[in-house]
Amino acid sequence: MKLSIVIPAYNEEASITETVDKIEEAFANVKIDHEIFVVNDNSKDNTLGVLAELSKKYPTLKYETNKGPNGFGYAVRYGLERFSGDCVAVMMADLSDSPYDLIKFYTTMLEGNYDCVFGSRFIKGGKLIDYPGLKKVINRIANKIIQLVMGIKYNDTTNAFKLYKRHTIEGIKPFLSPHFNLTIELPLKAIIRGYSYKIVPNSWTNRKHGESKLKIREMGSRYFFILMYCFIEKFFSRGDFKKKW
Repeated sequence: MKLSIVIPAYNEEASITETVDKIEEAFANVKIDHEIFVVNDNSKDNTLGVLAELSKKYPTLKYETNKGPNGFGYAVRYGLERFSGDCVAVMMADLSDSPYDLIKFYTTMLEGNYDCVFGSRFIKGGKLIDYPGLKKVINRIANKIIQLVMGIKYNDTTNAFKLYKRHTIEGIKPFLSPHFNLTIELPLKAIIRGYSYKIVPNSWTNRKHGESKLKIREMGSRYFFILMYCFIEKFFSRGDFKKKW
């Protein structure tokens, strides 16, 4: 089963080389057919030039530029419309997600034939390295609200790092979120539409270079919109969007 790794990248010239290097280093000792699909989100720095050089080193690396509209959600959606694998993971360009965790996600999916594998940094075995204190508080509050509203036990919905089979991605379309709220749209739709999933612990490491693209003040209402959309679908759609097989 071929694995695609979609990585949105905006002004990540300082981070993307290490990220791709570490992914390939982790995959060097396992037999997993894979592609790394970096979506250059119309970067203003030399991200595109760095990707061009990296593609000479790694035949598994594919990259394209999302000329617009731009934003995290749009960049991920661009990749989710164009990946070639049988399953697809979303990873961050700053190496906050561990490639070794991705291998664990993949083997878990194969062993249990799950439609999705979700990580949690906040269960036994999960790990946080240099996680900003205020961000953690906001994260825990947001995830608790999502749990209560949606009636789910999963406690790390907001993290983008997850793995989906191709038919799951097709089954949760169309996507609505143009921003970071896509991180909750994908798993919530998968859960309420009846796709099987497994939760495993994963780690998170704060970026070494550049700045986080997530602007918390700008995102509150957008997360709330998607949460309400998913709430309405779960309780009022009469199962019209449920998985059919």
